[in-house]
Amino acid sequence: MANRTERHGVSWEDSYGYVQAIQHGDTIYISGQLSHDGERLVAPAPVEDGAVTDFGNMGEQLRRSYANAAELLSRFGASLDDVVEGVIYALDCDALFAVAGQVRKEAYGRPDPQVASTMLATPRLAFPEQLVEVKFTARV
Repeated sequence: MANRTERHGVSWEDSYGYVQAIQHGDTIYISGQLSHDGERLVAPAPVEDGAVTDFGNMGEQLRRSYANAAELLSRFGASLDDVVEGVIYALDCDALFAVAGQVRKEAYGRPDPQVASTMLATPRLAFPEQLVEVKFTARV
């Protein structure tokens, strides 16, 4: 069975060496999605001396991460309705928890998203201005 892959066409796919999504059988694995529009980070966090100084853009970054995942899923004829698991990595779990419920409910279009979900704190993500990253597993 051949795997099908999708990319966003951003430079870090080549420099790191990965695809954004891969379908194997009836499962689609979506790499950690972040808040970007092409090469441009969306709602970057302010950074001073290498440290984030404000987590206020967490919701906007999370919203864009879900939108990027939805775009990838659509290329497979799938949607966020097909997601069975999501893992959210964030620099600050309190800031994430304050916005995640609302953003997730909007993204999934229901008050009780039917998705297994895990939230994890991490000291750093790929880009200094990045507050959150979300990986997904979908079944079709």
